[in-house]
Amino acid sequence: GIAVSRADDNRVYAAVEAQKGGVYRSDDGGDTWRMMNDSHDLTQRAWYYMHIFADPNNVDEVYVLNTSIQRSMDGGRTFTAVRDPHGDTHGLWIDPADSNRFINSNDGGATITHDNGKTWSTQENQPTAEFYHVDTDDRFPYYLYGAQQDNSTVAIPSHTAGFGFGRGGGAPYYDVGGGESGWVVPDPKNAQITFAGSYGGLLTEYNHDTGLSRDINPWPLNPMGAGAADLTHRFQWTFPIATSPHDPSVLYIGGEVVFKSTDRGSSWTAISKDLTRNDKSKQASSGGPITQDNTAVEYYDTVFCIAESPVTAGEIWAGTDDGKLDVTRDGGRSWTDVTPKGIPEWIKVSIIDPSPLQDGTAYLALDGEKLDDMRPYLYKTADFGKTWTKITNGIPDGAFTHSIKSDTKRKGLLFAGTESGVYVSFDDGANWQSLRLNMPDTPVHDLKVAGDDLVIATHGRSFYSLDDIGLLRQFNGELLSADAHLFTPSVAYRTEALGQDGGILVDYWLKAAPKEPITLDITDAQGKTLRHFTSAPAHEEAPSALEQEFPFLRGPSTTLPTNAGYNRFRWNLQLETPTRVPGAVYWGGRETGAEVVPGTYHLKLTADGKSYEATVELKEDPRLHVSQADLEKQYQFVTQVNERISLGQQTINDIRGLRKQLVDLRDRLPKTPANKPVLDAADALDKKMTEVEEALIQTKAKSGEDALNFPIRTMNQMVDLANVAQGSDAAPTAQSFEVYEVLNKQLDVQLAKWKEVQSNELAALNQKMKEANVPGVSIPPAKPNEPAPGRGRRGN
Repeated sequence: GIAVSRADDNRVYAAVEAQKGGVYRSDDGGDTWRMMNDSHDLTQRAWYYMHIFADPNNVDEVYVLNTSIQRSMDGGRTFTAVRDPHGDTHGLWIDPADSNRFINSNDGGATITHDNGKTWSTQENQPTAEFYHVDTDDRFPYYLYGAQQDNSTVAIPSHTAGFGFGRGGGAPYYDVGGGESGWVVPDPKNAQITFAGSYGGLLTEYNHDTGLSRDINPWPLNPMGAGAADLTHRFQWTFPIATSPHDPSVLYIGGEVVFKSTDRGSSWTAISKDLTRNDKSKQASSGGPITQDNTAVEYYDTVFCIAESPVTAGEIWAGTDDGKLDVTRDGGRSWTDVTPKGIPEWIKVSIIDPSPLQDGTAYLALDGEKLDDMRPYLYKTADFGKTWTKITNGIPDGAFTHSIKSDTKRKGLLFAGTESGVYVSFDDGANWQSLRLNMPDTPVHDLKVAGDDLVIATHGRSFYSLDDIGLLRQFNGELLSADAHLFTPSVAYRTEALGQDGGILVDYWLKAAPKEPITLDITDAQGKTLRHFTSAPAHEEAPSALEQEFPFLRGPSTTLPTNAGYNRFRWNLQLETPTRVPGAVYWGGRETGAEVVPGTYHLKLTADGKSYEATVELKEDPRLHVSQADLEKQYQFVTQVNERISLGQQTINDIRGLRKQLVDLRDRLPKTPANKPVLDAADALDKKMTEVEEALIQTKAKSGEDALNFPIRTMNQMVDLANVAQGSDAAPTAQSFEVYEVLNKQLDVQLAKWKEVQSNELAALNQKMKEANVPGVSIPPAKPNEPAPGRGRRGN
């Protein structure tokens, strides 16, 4: 590494790898040099580091980046470590206008300091994790598992509700043992137990119930610093780990052979010979004549991927990083070399994916990057590897391939992970097209179909999920010529666990933007219409301050999209929102429609005069033990409360609409003796209806926490009661019914008063106005209900 000082361009610093290496300095533009410091802290792992940076403002200040940031303030004579939030440092930018500000890039991401390294920004706010692989379990919601480069392993739920929780305020993820590289595989019998690997042959079994981990290394002899040729067993950086889809007690891993354990790693048996080329010339110590660099990432001639057929027990495929593929159909007693003919020699067999739907069919992804071959290599076989067909049409050169996975439900639906995102094939690999959508252009190293979702592991952009691939399973070329098409939704769940992804996802195709607004009607099993949505623009109330800070609180849009092509609309399972009071400031929640119960629902999409229909099944959260009867009670109770809320809040709107007319009346009617009877009658009406209004709503509440000073009134309490009743999947409590009776009586009293006001004061005013030949006033017609922000169950 070399750095020229901007403070004095005669000052040049160099970090040199040599037999007598270290930091050298020149004060004459490089004509002469002298050794300043030969500490190994500055030159260790020369292949990986050796980065040096001169401060732009101080000629004697220089930084060397290695496992830590080392700083010298005396021209390189002495160095001290700078506290940094993550080791393995590589890049540094120092602000030429202020040397206290600089950015460091390291194996954990990027971090910023404004005070010369005393404090740093967090790196957890950057979704830049590099995941090598991804696996999932069968929990609800399911968890994703992976090992992230130079960070922990991770188990993280696919969906979270509300604000989220856990480290950094995000989702509740946790470490699962292992290390920064490798595979992470949950125990099929118990997702609280996880098997995770890392370099050096490290393999752990982690129990999340106890928080304890044990090493189950297949060969617990630490190889650090040794070349692969000197080892008894070769385990590369991301050696494969796989469980059997037929016997959850069976675990496979790959070294130069395939190992099998039936006792959770307490013992291992090799069930294959050395399946690699075992070319000793490819197993020399890594590095050069001066500094070696053996961390197990350099080990070659190893088994890189293992997979047992989900269809047939004992059919195990194993691919190597040196270009070989073998299969056994008898559990490892005999193996057959089924390497595709004509593939580049030494190419890495990255992923083998036996079809979950058809015996003898498998899909293969090869990665030629380390051979400077950036072309995609994907293959399929339908005869246990006897013959192979290359399937890369549509994937461009440069998008070299890391992974391939077949769908678990639709035969011939394939997904490929490449250096430039995800590709999809609907015809068993004959043709591919990009499935990038809104995903960044990023390397996709692995992917998996998890139920109805596609999850991926990226190198540098963390995990991604494509929720509900049901429409891809239904897609065919004929749809492109259809005017419109409504896809059959996947099974939906009535749960908060899915957060904003919950509810029913309605997918539809429009050949062109329709001429007239489209509509969507949702009916129950008895044919009762529950919701009617349209693409016509709807007036929505401006977001509150809280909604502006947390946009997800506003919930889904109620306006149907009409893009030419594919559209998605989410119904949050709620009926129409009760009548709202525009601008009302309530404590403890906002109005939400009653949430429908599990059952079958009918969808009808109408576009340009044609209708398209589908049905969808709604299920309860499988983790809960709640009866349909209890959910029906909740639905009926919330519906009843909401009806009363609408009645009470429409009364408030009527009063306010009438008051606007009174204000206008006072403005246009001169205060003369002749007009005094009319104005007095208006004042009497205003006074009486204000009494009703103030009993129903806290009129002094203008800001979110005004309720701490001005007690909330009947309608706010009733809205909160509906939120309480719908806050969890359970029948309303007995006390909820009791409180409802109290509030309902309060409402009845005010409704009766309002009726009297209309019969007396309002009628009297109109009589006076008639006598004065002044146009009368009346209660304005109710406006269509404005969509309410979606708040989930409780409302927050």
